[in-house]
Amino acid sequence: MKQTIRDLQPAGQTVFLRVDFNVPMHLGTVTDDSRVAAAVPTISELSRAGARVLCASHLGRPQGNRRQDLSLETVATVLGDHLGRKVLFVPESHGPQVEQFVAGMGDGDVALLENLRFDPGEEKNDPALARKLAAPASIYVNDAFGTAHRAHASTAAITRFLSPAVAGLLLQREVTALSRLLGHVDRPYIVVLGGAKISGKIDLMESLMEQADAILVGGAMSYTLLRAQGLETGQSLVEEDQIEMARHILERAGAQGVELVLPLDHLVAPAVESDTATTTDGAAIPADLMACDVGPRTVDLFTGWIRKAATILWNGPMGIFENPRFAAGTRGIGAAIAASSSFSVVGGGDSVAAVRQFQMENGFSHLSTGGGASLEFLAGRALPGLVALAEKDN
Repeated sequence: MKQTIRDLQPAGQTVFLRVDFNVPMHLGTVTDDSRVAAAVPTISELSRAGARVLCASHLGRPQGNRRQDLSLETVATVLGDHLGRKVLFVPESHGPQVEQFVAGMGDGDVALLENLRFDPGEEKNDPALARKLAAPASIYVNDAFGTAHRAHASTAAITRFLSPAVAGLLLQREVTALSRLLGHVDRPYIVVLGGAKISGKIDLMESLMEQADAILVGGAMSYTLLRAQGLETGQSLVEEDQIEMARHILERAGAQGVELVLPLDHLVAPAVESDTATTTDGAAIPADLMACDVGPRTVDLFTGWIRKAATILWNGPMGIFENPRFAAGTRGIGAAIAASSSFSVVGGGDSVAAVRQFQMENGFSHLSTGGGASLEFLAGRALPGLVALAEKDN
């Protein structure tokens, strides 16, 4: 990054800080506050430096409508618990009420604005909204890597109206860690991919074939590849419209000399809710059953590759890990990576959730908060939120 908050002298100034507080909620309660915790270092540093910190985020998809169930008021309380101080909540994201509120803030105070997506201009990258968001502030900081792949008013257009515009500590850490997976990586570079759909990871796989030494594929996305090889996949999730693309990926991997490693066996059941599960003898899946996890031979195979790695990227679980009956594959792969001395990055909401569920956080070099932004960054795409910062001449 060109500049970060470490290049600022923010004392006495109001900072518009874009964070990613798009946290899961249930009945008005935050069920996972890890995204809030991830923003605390940036908020604390700005506050200690004497800035008035206006945190801004979206939550869910209100589609430009004001919805009480998607208000950030509850998140303000959670943030206050993490900071050990009161965080003021502003029930608007822009306008006279916000400007009046800021006028009453003291140096070091922290406030959280209402959900940015209550205004339809946010997702349209509306410059008129961006100007209003910027009005009470003199500095812009983006610490929301998870939204960096979106050109929205609070991540892109707003940088036209505030200078300096710099990166927060979380965004800087994400870019630094993910950049280590591009260009000159320590080898062998092993990628582990999983999750439900191959369609969402085509670009990533195409890019990784230029970089990785081996790509290990588990989870439901492997079933489409197995079908493309002519194997039976039973009742397992297969993207029928992606089979031809899967054949292309298999052919390209062979042409590039990249090892594309698929499961040897599976844990199968009549349905996800079944009380019984069995392990297949091979990679084919019986007609009346569905695969819900990779089998033990696959875990051993993948673990062998992981032990040889100097660099590892993991994106996507190996099975339906939320169900304890089908968690062994994801847990086994996670444990193998955590035990490795390699530089290891885990990205994607489900993968990070699995790492936390199995309490393996300390075994990874970097847990990415990025989700889709991480995938697009690793696929070599320009992220609008990063471009907006890079183009600023502060």
